[in-house]
Amino acid sequence: MKYQPRALIAEVTHRCPLHCVYCSNPLEMRHRSEELSTEEWSLVFRQAGDLGLLQLHLTGGDPLARADLTELVRAGRSSGLYVNLITSGVGLDGARLDALIDAGLDHVQLSFQDMEEGPANEFAGARSHALKLRVAEMIRERRTAFTVNIVVHRRNLERLVEMIAFAERSGAQRLEIANVQYYGWAFRNREALLPTREQIARSIEIVEEARKRLKGRLRIDFVLPDYYAKYPKPCMNGWGHQQMLIDPAGRVLPCHAASIIPGLEFFRAPAHSLRWIWEDSPAFNRFRDESWMPEPCRTCERRSRDFGGCRCQALLLTGDAAATDPVCMLAPTHTVIEETLVRVNTKGGASPGQGWIYRIDPR
Repeated sequence: MKYQPRALIAEVTHRCPLHCVYCSNPLEMRHRSEELSTEEWSLVFRQAGDLGLLQLHLTGGDPLARADLTELVRAGRSSGLYVNLITSGVGLDGARLDALIDAGLDHVQLSFQDMEEGPANEFAGARSHALKLRVAEMIRERRTAFTVNIVVHRRNLERLVEMIAFAERSGAQRLEIANVQYYGWAFRNREALLPTREQIARSIEIVEEARKRLKGRLRIDFVLPDYYAKYPKPCMNGWGHQQMLIDPAGRVLPCHAASIIPGLEFFRAPAHSLRWIWEDSPAFNRFRDESWMPEPCRTCERRSRDFGGCRCQALLLTGDAAATDPVCMLAPTHTVIEETLVRVNTKGGASPGQGWIYRIDPR
């Protein structure tokens, strides 16, 4: 079967002014000296366009840490890609935003940690909330597509109504309410971040009411935490099916966390062509079809919908990347999820959040 990539997630740097307690970056991040140059990224974007990709998501870290971001946006747009900037907003002013839009920026996704300044700064590990509010106003005043992204968890879900109200006022066309996904730094803080069943049930009610009220005005995407699902999500819409990610040093990966899987060699672009990496590299083909699947995945009717779940989550929770994702209620190892949720939902059973392990910024 031939798989057609649609989106390139370009982690152009791991540098970031924030130190979020739920950061999805790997624990071992790339240093500035390892980052691809402007010319190398431009070549990668041209190869992506030739390969038929449609979207370029510039992320990090925070892409604003790169002085050449305007050139990277221009290179992506000239390669025929829809360019989305995923950012904290720190380091963005009106002049720089105008330059990015003039270079071809199509969309900005601005992250928030909370709607109250104190908790927002606590979770970000930096005093950034007031600045983010000013950046949101700047984006609203300009003609570019705008998404507000708010990461939610045990410590801020009680303010979900306020989050939705802010997005409604912000002028954004889309609100992404994303429950923390437990990889990287988030896995280290997992039991202080995992919400309770009661919180999840209430948040679903709030989101559904808001979707009805704001239909046609604000699109709301709500990402539930995997741990409360009956079945796993189709991670990245399938390993090596539609998306590729390139880290700051040029390693091409099927997903954000794939580098933690032992025994896989991820080749670098542009030293190797994106086409070869996508079509022929062993790592991209390792979990691409169904031949790797154990039972119950191999004979499950859902295998072509969820593809056995997330390989990185399986590794983190079972020690085996080829195991059925333990999130699945049918998985032989599902008890590891059940035991975690018992601790989280038992009064006093989860850490209140003191002593966060903060993301460490590479230099």
